[in-house]
Amino acid sequence: MKVWIPHESGRALLGELPRDITVEVVEDPARLPSAAAGVRFWVPPFLAGGDATALLGELPDLAVVQLLSAGADAWAGRIPEGVTLCDARGVHDPSTAEWVVAAILSQLRAFPALARAQARREWAYAEVAPTDELAGKRVLIVGAGSIGAAVRDRLAPFEVSFTLVARTARPEQGVHGVEELPGLLPEADVVVLLVPLTEQTRGLVDEKFLAAMRNGALLVNAARGPVARTEALVAELRTGRISAALDVTDPEPLPADHPLWAMPNVLLTPHVAGSVRGLLPRAYRLVGEQVRRFAAGEPLVNAVVDGY
Repeated sequence: MKVWIPHESGRALLGELPRDITVEVVEDPARLPSAAAGVRFWVPPFLAGGDATALLGELPDLAVVQLLSAGADAWAGRIPEGVTLCDARGVHDPSTAEWVVAAILSQLRAFPALARAQARREWAYAEVAPTDELAGKRVLIVGAGSIGAAVRDRLAPFEVSFTLVARTARPEQGVHGVEELPGLLPEADVVVLLVPLTEQTRGLVDEKFLAAMRNGALLVNAARGPVARTEALVAELRTGRISAALDVTDPEPLPADHPLWAMPNVLLTPHVAGSVRGLLPRAYRLVGEQVRRFAAGEPLVNAVVDGY
């Protein structure tokens, strides 16, 4: 059988595979390395958009689509019957959790303002001091999956308290259900979004959600841009009542004239939380394991069901 991957460097990272497997590199879906027949396992490019799904109709023997991203929103609902869609759950835990911690600390300790002052060659002590601090903060993590657990573990040494929220409550684990958010938001100093983009989470952060946040709270979005309604977010941030750290926006890329760029209470990064040097080794370790499972007729991990 044939396996298509998007990186030449991935060949060496897959590990040992059965001899009857041919690995080919497809960096550009418009330039295929061979006939589509026989391709059973396809790994699309990282963060490939909805246009990449057009190739699905040209792969008659396809059985598995293995994503390199934790989010499957561009693919869920577009996979042909009989094809299994798997995400990269676990691969992005360290990098995304690091970004969340860095973003929270940067905003609370006024690093964006200090960076702007550095660019002006100004000693800005009087402008920013005293800054806020992370110690003692109440952190609400919306999305209690593997990345949420990684964020919790990395924030724990900072003397914070946690509340975790998932699609479904898990009382035995201390995890609240999403329907409890209206009562939880007013108590949180930091709200971290880590949910996948589904029909249930699209627009989750709306006017009511934002209005329920306490004065001075920080919203951190490391999920997907459309989880928040951009117009509502901009309107609330303009009041200065809350601040935000955003790795994702709606739309992406964010237009140069968008108001989010110029807001002093917004830290904005271009969807880079998962884009680290360790991504490909971790990702292709998972891909190699999945290919070996598939070849042996064993169940795959990380199968996407209902967008999760």
